[in-house]
Amino acid sequence: MRVVVLGGGYAGVVLTDRLEDRLPADVDLVVVDDTGEHLVQHEIHRAIRRPAFADDVVVPLDDIFDRARVEVATVESVDRDAREVAFADGSALDYDVAAVCLGAETAFYGLPGVEEHAVPLKRLPDAARIRREFEALAESGGGTAVVGGAGLSGVQTAGELAAFAREADADVDVVLLEQRESVAPSFPERFREAVRDELDREGVDVRTGVTVSRATEAAVETGDGDVPHDVFVWTGGIRGPDALDGERVDVRADLAADDHTLVLGDAARVVDAEGAAVPASAQAAVREAKVAARNVETLVADARERDDGFRPRLDRYTFDSPGWLVSVGDGAVAQVGPSVFRGAAANAVKSGVGASYLASAGGVREAAELLREEFDRGGE
Repeated sequence: MRVVVLGGGYAGVVLTDRLEDRLPADVDLVVVDDTGEHLVQHEIHRAIRRPAFADDVVVPLDDIFDRARVEVATVESVDRDAREVAFADGSALDYDVAAVCLGAETAFYGLPGVEEHAVPLKRLPDAARIRREFEALAESGGGTAVVGGAGLSGVQTAGELAAFAREADADVDVVLLEQRESVAPSFPERFREAVRDELDREGVDVRTGVTVSRATEAAVETGDGDVPHDVFVWTGGIRGPDALDGERVDVRADLAADDHTLVLGDAARVVDAEGAAVPASAQAAVREAKVAARNVETLVADARERDDGFRPRLDRYTFDSPGWLVSVGDGAVAQVGPSVFRGAAANAVKSGVGASYLASAGGVREAAELLREEFDRGGE
């Protein structure tokens, strides 16, 4: 019997780690990932200003798992009827149970010129490109960097660029555009307000209620007029992975797309056990993976023990966030329960959570480097 986990992001790593202990020893457990490395996605913005930090947010999957077999391959498609995964090199892999944890890609929404002229921030080469363009802008005498989309990724990117400009003593304006009426619009009001205060402190020009219509090489066109740009970063939304035809799969609280396939993390649009839509986030992916591990175990046991055509009862996921964290340049905002923290307290919470996650994922060296980076930065 074969269990396949597609993707080595947050959901895939946590799920596989649990399945190593839960599945019978004779079950073939395979993890498929296009890089063979786990990227701590929520810290990728730091590599814009600190390129050496890239080494601390990547962990080889082979270093994380004890039992699972890691296959480095790009998933082309998933045939759920045939229970087969096709790869870009023409090979294929069949499965008895699969968990699709392929994450999401940047959505450009068909806006003319945006994909052509903007840099997304999904992978380390994106961070390296943003750094190169920003350094060239600073050396040329200055200009404007525009970030489209003020979700947490956009907030962190804008804050990092503003801090970068200050460190380099560069005459660069950082503009953050958001279609809705506030930054971090999907989050609680007190958290949103604190994030806005941190952006203001970093000198970011925040413009909310602004709808982007198109982009050219020189400007981002909006309903409120053109915004000139020399560097343009787009963090305006997500879509499903290419292997799922760009769609995020709709699943209910048990995360099952069918009797043999689960979909979780950003690749899914999850409605939880209370009927609430689950936000796409690292913490949701990690918590979904814990439920998915129990459900994969149930499906494997059911396939071995009976074949009566009835689907076994699966566990259901309920989203319950312990809080939210976001970096803004050299600062941070943390909400834990009803309390919102800024400054050193928020940085301590964020670095502690990041280091704890890296250590649990097998990246002990990376966790130590993350803490060192935070303490060094805090003393600047």
